[in-house]
Amino acid sequence: MSEVSIVERGGFELRSPVLIEGLPDVGLVGVISSAFLVDQLKLKIYGHLESELLPPVMVLHGAELMHPVRLYASDDGSLVVLTSEIALPPSMLAPTAYSLVDWAVRNRVSRVFSLNGYPVPNRLEIEKPAVYGVGNGGSAVEYLRKHGVEVIEEGFVAGFYAMLLRETAKYRIEGVALLGQSFPRYPDPGAAASVLEKLSAMLGLNLDVRPLLEKADEIKLSMRDLMKQTEESMSGSHKALEEYLPAMYR
Repeated sequence: MSEVSIVERGGFELRSPVLIEGLPDVGLVGVISSAFLVDQLKLKIYGHLESELLPPVMVLHGAELMHPVRLYASDDGSLVVLTSEIALPPSMLAPTAYSLVDWAVRNRVSRVFSLNGYPVPNRLEIEKPAVYGVGNGGSAVEYLRKHGVEVIEEGFVAGFYAMLLRETAKYRIEGVALLGQSFPRYPDPGAAASVLEKLSAMLGLNLDVRPLLEKADEIKLSMRDLMKQTEESMSGSHKALEEYLPAMYR
């Protein structure tokens, strides 16, 4: 049984939706991307995650009290986006993946996208970050290649998106991760813009990422605290993971 539940508000009729996950991770690429999608596509709150594993935190927007980990949906029910304003504790990652995939199965999700950063040490020298892909099976890999995404073929993947891809594969839901070259320890709107451009082309969203790039400095400042929380959370996860990884991947 999962320690995380998805509470739905109702009022939506989902139609085999695409699910986009943008939780805090490297460079906050997923968070920046998912928040931009919610704003630009004018998505509406679909529901939220509840769990005793979450810290006792709520957020306020326009005087409205909100849960920090929320799902948004499009009016036509074709798109659902998961985003968060807090870093999830490591103990919550696995049950969140289980709960989310269970929800995806029940709602006949057609494909899952996970948006993340791919840390590179020379990010300052990169004007336009490249986007790499990881698929959870043969059809997912072919889908990435069809859309011109360079697929990572060797190595280890870790963190929430690794669990999400593993669980979706169990239920034969096509899942892909889009990873933009990013700063390892700083919010990276530029990496998010590259990921969003690729996502937009793949889904036919016609997104204009210029507003995101124009507000890059503002975003970096506003997300400093979340980046710190995320680093602390990831540090705990990585320490636990190191004992399982061969030395060449540490």
